[in-house]
Amino acid sequence: MSKLSAGIKEEFLAILPPTLFFFIALHIVALIRSLMLEGTGIALGTTLSVAVAALILGKAVLLADLLPVINRYPDRPLIYNITWKTLIYLVVAGLIHYLERLIDFARQAGGIIAGNEKLLAEQVWPHFLAVQLLLLVLILMYCTMRELTRVIGRERMHRIFFGPRTQ
Repeated sequence: MSKLSAGIKEEFLAILPPTLFFFIALHIVALIRSLMLEGTGIALGTTLSVAVAALILGKAVLLADLLPVINRYPDRPLIYNITWKTLIYLVVAGLIHYLERLIDFARQAGGIIAGNEKLLAEQVWPHFLAVQLLLLVLILMYCTMRELTRVIGRERMHRIFFGPRTQ
């Protein structure tokens, strides 16, 4: 296998877990948003837009993992790194969520500045915050499982959840 194909395979395998997690999580968010908005006439996001957002979040997780401050508390109990990473990923998810809404409003208003003004004036903030709270819980779950896997190892996590591997 060439270095290029090995690098592509490594990158694909690295981005796969967070992308799959966020793909499923964002579909849950989209379902909840559609239930909150039922009867308002607001269109629900498509699977394609959810897939793009999941890829962006998956890549954002990998990029955030490259930051020197991401493992700020390696010698402390797990809750420190879990909380820290959850906050970082939540900020990224919040920015993506806001930008997603901004793009929708900018299209309607004919520009980014006008779209931002319209967004700030018309956004149903309790709905926005409800989605952010849901994302907080989902990201917290992701970070908890990821940190546990990092500490006790992939093989042991696999045995805990699925039993010993059969050859």
